[in-house]
Amino acid sequence: MLSQLFKEVPGDEGLPGPQRRLAALVVVLATLMAVLDLGIVNIALPSMAGALGVSASQAVWVATVYQLVCAAALLCFAALSRVLGHRRIFAAGILLFSLGSLGAALSLGLESLLAFRAIQGLGAAAILSLGPSLYRVIFPRRLLGRAIGLNAMVVAVGLASGPSLGGLVLAIASWPWVFALNVPTGIVALWLAWRALPRESLCRGHFDWPGALFSASMMAGFLLAVERLGHGESLGIVIGLSVASLVAAGLFIRRQARAPSPLVPPSLFAAPRFTSASVVTALAFTGQGAVFVALPFLYQSVMGATPLQAALLFTPWPLALLLSGPVAGRLADGLDPARLSAGGLALFLVGMASLAWLSMTKQVAYLVVPSLLCGLGYGFFQAPNNREIMGSVPLAMSANASGVLAAVRTFGQCLGTALVALMMALPFGSVQGALWLATAVALVAWGISVRRLSLPVDSVA
Repeated sequence: MLSQLFKEVPGDEGLPGPQRRLAALVVVLATLMAVLDLGIVNIALPSMAGALGVSASQAVWVATVYQLVCAAALLCFAALSRVLGHRRIFAAGILLFSLGSLGAALSLGLESLLAFRAIQGLGAAAILSLGPSLYRVIFPRRLLGRAIGLNAMVVAVGLASGPSLGGLVLAIASWPWVFALNVPTGIVALWLAWRALPRESLCRGHFDWPGALFSASMMAGFLLAVERLGHGESLGIVIGLSVASLVAAGLFIRRQARAPSPLVPPSLFAAPRFTSASVVTALAFTGQGAVFVALPFLYQSVMGATPLQAALLFTPWPLALLLSGPVAGRLADGLDPARLSAGGLALFLVGMASLAWLSMTKQVAYLVVPSLLCGLGYGFFQAPNNREIMGSVPLAMSANASGVLAAVRTFGQCLGTALVALMMALPFGSVQGALWLATAVALVAWGISVRRLSLPVDSVA
């Protein structure tokens, strides 16, 4: 029950019950805005292309710029919050996202629209990188799993309703309203954030500007390489971007080992379960990201379903995640999160293998139950695994842990997209092959998750 999140018990750390409710509402509203935005905008890209007089390939950059800037800034905002505070950075993220939304709604050309989408991406990076960390500050440790489960539920709602909400908006209004709707929500969230989010003591130290540059280059180079691969760019450009990303990654790791105030403190990975849970997150999101891209092709191109039928067939996954995430989060407060997440991954793996196997039958109805299993399993994996990540580090490093969580999640999603694009570009490639590849990635994630059970539980301050 969500009401349990706001009940006070003697000795609780975090915020008092009433303020806890308002602070949680801020994080929910802001996270929902950032998650909804991509799905809503994707469905509106054809309308934007027609209204602005640009090609479909040019309109795709409206989505790409947002992802690119957001990914590049995730670790930067997480580290900056240690210097300036969660409250200031999160509120600044809401302000940037709202201003970017207003500017995008008023844009008359593609260039100005892309510029405001970049501002939106900056705001989304601040919101998404600090969300889990704020739950750690808002709620007592005994309720951390339930709070993380709430976050999983919010993300599931955003994933499930983004395209549908975008279609509804376009059915009654023009494309600028896709962005304009964020403005009143952002104003409310900004006012609540300044009023309800906790003030905290700030850490002394300087912001790691070289580390931020290397981090942004690493993430942006990787994401751009994935995007270009998916749109049929020449192999030389894709390889060049990938090499640049790897070089930036090497420089970033070297900088973090020597910087007096590193963007991502190396001591963060001294906690064995934190490191293992982060790797599992990257792999699990790789598998899920690949399936999210492959299934629409399977339903429409292979099985002949209409776009509406494909949307309905996809619905069981996020709906099951919506139901299982909060339950798993509540269980993670009393049971070993690693065991719960390993069990969830096992169910997810069964669902993935079933999707890959039954896709060869070309019977659409057979795929509903496997999709439901995937959603249930992922819900029981994600909330406990995220709780393990956020609960394995000291409170003072929670912002860094939150940034790492957001970064590996983004990395996994993009890698999954790249794997599908690569598989389908090969002479022997197919949608079914992409599903089997995603299943193999999920199997590796499950194996590492089982191995994690033998690791010592990280002690935190």
